[in-house]
Amino acid sequence: MEEEFLNKLKEAADKLRNLEKKPIRIICHLDSDGLSSASILTKTLSRENLDFSLSIFKGLTREAVRMLSMEDYSYYIFADLGTGQLNDINELLHDRTIFILDHHELQGDSKENIYHLNPCLYGIDGGKDICGAGITYLFCKALNEKNKDLAHLAVIGAIGEVQEKKGFTGLNQEILKDAILSGKLEVRTGLRMFGFQTRPIHRVLQYSTDPYIPGVTGDESGAIDFLQSLSIELKDDYGEWRKLVNLNEDEMKKLITAIILKRMGSEKTPDDVLGNVYVLRDEKEESPMKDAREFATLLNACGRLGKVSLGIGACIGDENLKSKSIELLDEYKREIINNLNWFYKNRKTEKIIEENGFVIINAENNVRDTMIGTLTSMLSRSNLYEDGTIMLSMAYTLDGEIKVSLRLSGYKDYDFDLREFIKDVVDRTGHGNSVGGHKQAAGAIIPQEKEETFLQYAKEVLQNRMSKLVAS
Repeated sequence: MEEEFLNKLKEAADKLRNLEKKPIRIICHLDSDGLSSASILTKTLSRENLDFSLSIFKGLTREAVRMLSMEDYSYYIFADLGTGQLNDINELLHDRTIFILDHHELQGDSKENIYHLNPCLYGIDGGKDICGAGITYLFCKALNEKNKDLAHLAVIGAIGEVQEKKGFTGLNQEILKDAILSGKLEVRTGLRMFGFQTRPIHRVLQYSTDPYIPGVTGDESGAIDFLQSLSIELKDDYGEWRKLVNLNEDEMKKLITAIILKRMGSEKTPDDVLGNVYVLRDEKEESPMKDAREFATLLNACGRLGKVSLGIGACIGDENLKSKSIELLDEYKREIINNLNWFYKNRKTEKIIEENGFVIINAENNVRDTMIGTLTSMLSRSNLYEDGTIMLSMAYTLDGEIKVSLRLSGYKDYDFDLREFIKDVVDRTGHGNSVGGHKQAAGAIIPQEKEETFLQYAKEVLQNRMSKLVAS
């Protein structure tokens, strides 16, 4: 299966290499996976001396495809999107040469003018074994072997896509090997916290969202009190703020134990605070981009807050854009913490429905539609719920619609297709053309006037599913 997919990537790369030298139109998604894909393509096409125009989309609609069809381009590359809009691309871009580098679940068949490079066509799980940036990397590697030095960007994309679950699987493992062999990345074991090498210890704890620390996350004084109770000095002998990397072995053990104890009672596995740390070797020691997980968060910040050029600039090594992108992180982390605090405050209200096997979060205007997926992903990894719990979240958009996001809690694989589930529910509301994603993570857009109908159908389908599981 993998060999067949790799051969198809090579065939498509050969096609691109032999095309007439005309400008190429590139369209990518705005999350960390999409921006990683965009950065890989930017570096690759620049190396080939090919002209291109790049745009980043929050989502690809029929209207967006129609507008793209009016542009004067012969060649289009869609990365980390496109599969969900295949019918529209077939119809509206039928006279162009198209490359789709996407890992989302299949929707329809592609015409002969389209190189549809989706792992799902070859029996490969696009939800866990490879992401959009991974496909883009393998495509660019097939185009030119020297692009192997871009493998670390694909690893960042996979981490941002939550495909790193205590290690990688499938083609992601092979891409990780390329990243390590290129000298760009190494793997260590450490505390899974943002800002390990760059932020004051109390700030790291205050802004820690995964793992979430009750009474500490989102509370600066709570974080300081927590450290003082452990007799861990906040500043060094020169009056400088200490960082996690400055702690000695005994202090680190003491801190880890205390965090685990703090998490008991509110988390299903409170000791799940350690994991792989993917270190980017070319980045400065004090940079938040030293850790690939932090880099993925930075890219999400750039995308979700509308500063995509900063994220791409950071990926391709522009020092000025790197420094500007770092400034967005505090704003992004504050918003995440506000969203988490809203969730915990409203757990016992009608806005959050918690039943056996599923959770429905109706954030309405309390969480941005561009952030609801991030919140859902974090909660799905927080161990608040039993593994396999279906998490459905909703948030209003600015144009009168509702963004729906779905995840399965935990790190295991379950025989439940979130995309098929949400498609069934959305079809019942009469709006079945706005579903995307894959088995482990899916989403949809519905009109706000369909909110009550959608919630009714969603609860009905979920309750019926749980009844069948209990009966069996």
